Amino acid sequence: MRTFDFAPLYRSSVGFDRLVALLDQSARVETSMTWPPYNIEKVAEDAYRITMAVAGFSQDEIDLTQHATTLQVTGQKGDPSGEREYLHRGLAARAFRQTFNLADHVTVTGASLENGLLTVDLEREVPEALKPRRIAIGDAQAAIGQDNAQAQVENHAKAA
Repeated sequence: MRTFDFAPLYRSSVGFDRLVALLDQSARVETSMTWPPYNIEKVAEDAYRITMAVAGFSQDEIDLTQHATTLQVTGQKGDPSGEREYLHRGLAARAFRQTFNLADHVTVTGASLENGLLTVDLEREVPEALKPRRIAIGDAQAAIGQDNAQAQVENHAKAA
């Protein structure tokens, strides 16, 4: 396994701490440690879907929590109401916690559990104030009424 030293990025970048920390975190995580398995897919320009294989978990045993730019999925099996004696146990029933770092303005729009697959739908909704806008180039008269136009102040002098 390769190790990467991200110290030069911390020293030479300002304001990118979160990005460098994510790179550092992803370099440390081994693929064998990620359970349950999941897919992340882009379904439209600003829509995404996370699908997790959570066979054996019911809807009541899974919790989804979004806090700012973090989505946390946890699963905790309830107390078994009658201990069973297993000769072979191939289905994992251990508790899990999976954290996904989301981009700004990405929100969860829905979730469903069907056939052992948890599907979480996400959508990026950028506020109008943060979207780029086109600015027309013209003379001062044409620019009146645009957001970037300077307000013209008329000097009203009183006749004395």
